[in-house]
Amino acid sequence: MAAPDPSWSTDDIVAYLRSIGTEENRAGMARFGINTATALGIGNSELRPLARKLKKHHERSLLLWDSGIREARLIAAFTGEPKKVDLAQCRRWATDFDSWEIVDTVSDLFVETPFWRELIDEFAADEREFVRRTAFAMLAWGAVHLKKEPDATFLSYLPLIEKHAGDPRNFVRKAVNWALRQIGKRSMALHAPALALAEKLAASSDKTARWIGKDAVKELTDAKQLERLIAKEA
Repeated sequence: MAAPDPSWSTDDIVAYLRSIGTEENRAGMARFGINTATALGIGNSELRPLARKLKKHHERSLLLWDSGIREARLIAAFTGEPKKVDLAQCRRWATDFDSWEIVDTVSDLFVETPFWRELIDEFAADEREFVRRTAFAMLAWGAVHLKKEPDATFLSYLPLIEKHAGDPRNFVRKAVNWALRQIGKRSMALHAPALALAEKLAASSDKTARWIGKDAVKELTDAKQLERLIAKEA
């Protein structure tokens, strides 16, 4: 096939993806807990450059998602246009979430939408494991990427982290931990309150909250992390 370019249709992209997937890659993904039921066996190191060549395209991203193929869905997330995404689309995609990898990639798209805070609140309240994970993955990405958002926004989410720190499901607890660590590393102003919450959770009688807290305390008190944070604000 010719080299990928923005003129490619959904069918062109899917055909190309089918031509480069390997069983060896599929086996490797499974070892990392990635759901490979619909996977063709293509790593992100190939998918991200492909997405950059294809460029952003909202309507095509919707069709790629509807294919149900893992790699096509990742391309859909990479090439979606946040300003054209609406709440209905977010809710519809969330019903399809079946892998931490899909969740984390789509969360990076969702957090760029104008209504990202509404989504976090809604998804955190959802009992479905991967949907709740989405809320905290969005919070983690937001702490990193939303440079213009005031620190007060992320400070206001610490109670939500505390509320769900007792959810023992693997993909939720890891995302809650991720969000707490990223908020604490966003700025010196957020470091102290995030660390205080981490220490509180580390002393909890709840096993899950204790794990989340101890792991966050370890990172937030790491000398190299603190040096980077201080240097960033110098």
